[in-house]
Amino acid sequence: MPKYSGELDLVFHALGDPSRRAMVERLARGPASVTELARPFDSALPTVVQHLGVLEAARIVTSAKVGRVRTYQLAVGALAPAAEWISRQRLPAEQRLDRLGALLTDPNNGAFLTDPNTKEPNR
Repeated sequence: MPKYSGELDLVFHALGDPSRRAMVERLARGPASVTELARPFDSALPTVVQHLGVLEAARIVTSAKVGRVRTYQLAVGALAPAAEWISRQRLPAEQRLDRLGALLTDPNNGAFLTDPNTKEPNR
């Protein structure tokens, strides 16, 4: 099994939880306080803070504290390594599907598209 960068592993681990993904989706609209991020969840505030800690350790979010209010925001470019990795995996798969599609639609490949006994198209 290939070893990927620790940073990429942290990002995918952090995004592996639906609550954390929901928080990232909310932060895509702009900064938010811990209280605001906790509002849609049926979880205790310490649980939400723990989720935010995982996102911060993965460098997906950053936080700042002003007085008693801690505000989180998405880190610039934080998801770029994950998006690049996904893109690299998608390209070979799409190329294989393109070749398969070309093979199945090519009228010169009758051997694959016809019944060998009747020479009529398979249905």
